Parts: sequence; C-alpha cells; structure tokens
Amino acid sequence: MTKKFFHRYSWVLVGYIVLVILWGAVVRATGSGAGCGSHWPLCNGAVMPELARIETVIELVHRITSTLAGVLVIALTVMAYRLYGIRSKITRWAFLGLVFIIIEGLLGRALVVQEWVVDDASAARAVAVAIHLANTYILLMTLTVTAWLSGKNHTIRMRGNQFLAFLVVTGIILAILFSAMGAVTALGDTLFPPESLFEKDQVSAGHFLVRLRVYHPVMAILTSGYLIAVVRYVQRKQLGEKVNFRGNFLIGAILIQVLAGGFTVLTLAPLFMQVVHLLFADVFWISLVLFTSEVLTIPVRKSN
Repeated sequence: MTKKFFHRYSWVLVGYIVLVILWGAVVRATGSGAGCGSHWPLCNGAVMPELARIETVIELVHRITSTLAGVLVIALTVMAYRLYGIRSKITRWAFLGLVFIIIEGLLGRALVVQEWVVDDASAARAVAVAIHLANTYILLMTLTVTAWLSGKNHTIRMRGNQFLAFLVVTGIILAILFSAMGAVTALGDTLFPPESLFEKDQVSAGHFLVRLRVYHPVMAILTSGYLIAVVRYVQRKQLGEKVNFRGNFLIGAILIQVLAGGFTVLTLAPLFMQVVHLLFADVFWISLVLFTSEVLTIPVRKSN
C-alpha cells in the first residue's frame, strides 16, 4: 500500500459514492423505498428476500451498494491513519467522511423505519429528505478534500484572506441549501407529477410540495449568478493557474447544471432527466469543493 495507491483509491471512492447517490434517486423516483418493507437492516425480514417485485430489487441493490460504501470509507480511514498518521489533515478528513457516512446510514434507516417512503407526502419526510441531501453533500465534500489533499506533493496552509474565505464559504452554504431544496422539489415531482408547465391537477395544486416547486429554480439561478461573480472576482486576484483552472471548470459545471435543470423542468421531470440532473449537480458540487480548496490554501515553501 502506497500513497499513490491511496490517492487513486480516494478518487475512485468519490466516483463510487456519486453512483450510490444516483441509484438513491432511482429508488425515490420509482417509489421503491418500501421495497424491503419497514425492515432495516434486513429486507422484508430476511437477509436474502424473495425478489419477485422490481421495487424489492431496486431497494436491495441500494442497500448493498450503500453498505459497501461504508466499508470502503472505513478502509479509506484505516489506510489514511497507517500512511499519514493521526495528526495528518488527510486522516482527519477521512475520519470526517466516516462520521458522515454513519450519519448517512442512520438517516436512510429513519426514512425506512418511519415509512417516509413511496406515497408519504408529509412535512416530516420533506425535512428528512432535505437533511439527507445536505449530509450526502457534506460526506462527498469530506471525501473530495481527502482525495485532493492526498495528491499534494507539498504541505499547505490556510491563505489567511478572510474576505475570500467569506465569499467561497458562503457559496458552499448556498449550494447546500439550494441542493437540499432541489431534493424536496424532486420529491414533489415524484409524488405529484406535473401535467404541464403552467397547470397542475386540482388534487395536488394546494399541496406544499407543489407550491415549493418554484423556489428551487429561483434559488439555483441566484446562487449560480453569485458563484460566477465570486469566481471572476477571485480570478482577478491572480492567485495562480490552479485557481483559474478550477474556476473556469466550475463556471462550466454551473452553466451545464442550469441547462440540465431547465431541460428537466421543460420535460416535466422524467426519471432519466432527474438522474442526469443529479449527476451534473454532483459534478458541480465536487468542482465547487475543489475550487474552494484551492482558494483557501497556499503551498508552504520549504526553507533551505
């Protein structure tokens, strides 16, 4: 086991977590959350349940892949400790990833045990879904930073510019908030499928999940505009080629994400577009985390 292997493993794990997130969207969009009943960690009361229903297969695959994700994060943490020691930033970020994947599992358990699945349209489910998404993004952030740090061939320190830190950290917070709202919007689209862009059926028109649909696009556009402005401001500070590159990539990810979101709305949020939209959202989030990491840190020059 080498540091080079750890670096590659870290990025593969980030990619795997994204796939698990996307499959979770399939579970929600297909109404398969109750595919294993209200049993957890067992599925319909058994380790290996009957697979007569497609919903059971979809939910069981999600549970298996999520469990494997937990095992892989444990392995990441152990490797970080052995390679870098307990005082290393890499080990600390890997440990944070372990903490948040445990929370992720507990939140998933709550959704199943409380039966906040399938047709449940309660406010409690909406709040749980938003918290779940926020925790997922924080988990993805910890693993991304771990992978990013492990690729550095020099030590780093915080830049010390409080204004820049305020700008980019505010962007991180806004991105989490509008993404959490996006998860609630996706839930509403699943429970109350829109029939057209401008008209909804009378049964679902008054439900709060339907009324919330308008807020996510507005928040996404405002946050996107803010982040693009921050990137351009930071680039004018000439902080280095890596910051400029990460900024340009982030702007591209933002624009693609906005287009994907708009197309999802225009096509009335079919399953395929919900998954594609979420994929671009994850790419955007990873890009934002990497840009923020480059802005907040500078390499430490070794003295002769």
